[in-house]
Amino acid sequence: MSLTGEIIVEDMTKDERARAERVESVLPALKAAAIDVDRSGQFHIDHIKTFSKAGLLGLVVPKKYGGLGGNLRDLCAATFAMGTVCPSTALAYFFHCSSSSRGLLALEAIEEGLFDKAEAKSVKYFAEKVLHTMGRDGKWLANFASESVKSEKSAITISTKAKKINGGYSISGVKAFGCATGVADRYLVTAGLDGIDDASGLCTFFIDQDAKGVSERQKWDSLGMCGTATHGLILEDVFIADDDAMAVPGAFVKSMQMSRGSFVGNQLAGICVYAGAAHGAYKAVMELLTTRKFADTGKPLGTSPFHQQLIGEMLTDLETSLLWTRRQLQLESSDPPLKSKNEVIKQWRLCKGAVCEAGFRVATNALKSAGTSGTGNTQPFARALRDMSMGLVQAFPAERGKLMAAQMEMEGAEQAQFGVG
Repeated sequence: MSLTGEIIVEDMTKDERARAERVESVLPALKAAAIDVDRSGQFHIDHIKTFSKAGLLGLVVPKKYGGLGGNLRDLCAATFAMGTVCPSTALAYFFHCSSSSRGLLALEAIEEGLFDKAEAKSVKYFAEKVLHTMGRDGKWLANFASESVKSEKSAITISTKAKKINGGYSISGVKAFGCATGVADRYLVTAGLDGIDDASGLCTFFIDQDAKGVSERQKWDSLGMCGTATHGLILEDVFIADDDAMAVPGAFVKSMQMSRGSFVGNQLAGICVYAGAAHGAYKAVMELLTTRKFADTGKPLGTSPFHQQLIGEMLTDLETSLLWTRRQLQLESSDPPLKSKNEVIKQWRLCKGAVCEAGFRVATNALKSAGTSGTGNTQPFARALRDMSMGLVQAFPAERGKLMAAQMEMEGAEQAQFGVG
């Protein structure tokens, strides 16, 4: 049986295929709820049970921590496959899985000897807690780093502050984006230690959804990706016990240095959601064009020169998005590495925009092919166009990515990934 994830990862190993089969098993449930997710603008809570039952909450968590032992290849295949049927759920799932980086990269940094003995003990405790929560305990995590505060010199600015108090920390700030607000069992929140004004002060904290001082920002009325619960958090003097804090100065930066790609190193899997959405739109419109007939000739709609021109354009753009995605995945997962980290990041800066813009063109032409009957908000073509529009702006637009790549080409180094306000 051909698996949807094999469109992205064409050379799956036996173990990767077994994990992809688990993903394939949940696609019918995701597809069945997709229209309601989009219409209501709400994450479908029952999907958490579906993912948990399939073991997918620990897809990229090592087996020793109760997970399935997958890697970036597995995650990209999974988010692509989910994106073909329900992009909102796929994006929320990606952000849950991205929480694993707070554990995996920290453990790699320990292995590289980046911490002294005392620091390593604290970092290891927190890292394993993250992985056990996702794997053994089967909990859904939301990962909050991004904020609405902008900085000219940094792609991500962290202004949320953590102040040391008796028995733990007091955290205050506003987190603007992070899927599964009000949905996840626990939140992972990045904040800067009070008194440290550079990136070395960045730390990570576990916060319970119902903790005192935690509230949700106003819910989005978004154009697309409506069911992701991405409206963010308001934190007002939230108490975090020492056991739920990874507050070793420099630990966050040292951990992120271990990623093969930019920042946390798994962002490609988020863009695979959009590649999957484009593929899903194409498959849906091709079904329409092959089954619906012209009244006078009885020929399928897809036989007309107009539709065939659109089909050719869609095929070109689909292949463009797949080629960029597969190449980036190869660069971020090959062993040994094919290129230096800076080269991989430069490629990623270009890849994100290329994939999302090509996918948006697919959705646009799918809508043109479907005609006025495809413009209803419950139709897959209209939903795809709205969902794909989010890819044009999420993280960074294509124009910003090209600018960053050009700067790296001239200066030979990646600019700041994050900072504190």
